[in-house]
Amino acid sequence: MTTVRLSSVNSAIDSSGIDPAKKAEIKEAVRNATTPLPDTWIYRIVVLALGLAIFVPLAGLFAGDTANASKELVQMLLPIATAALGALAGLLAPSPAANG
Repeated sequence: MTTVRLSSVNSAIDSSGIDPAKKAEIKEAVRNATTPLPDTWIYRIVVLALGLAIFVPLAGLFAGDTANASKELVQMLLPIATAALGALAGLLAPSPAANG
């Protein structure tokens, strides 16, 4: 998907040989066609929660007595952090449909 700035589109319309009345109509159509992405808090909350799910278990593991860390605790916390990392990567990766 190619990103084009609205100012670039306006300057291209202005420099064209189109009738001035038609230029205004085209500019209005372009302005109405551009819609910003919604700024929803749910994505921020999910990213924060997954980030905490990655770092809190690992920080707890290292903050504890690493010499006496039980094998069961490591086997329980590492898959949680790994799964959260995979979920975060899948959430933040661009979708194939967006690539055009």
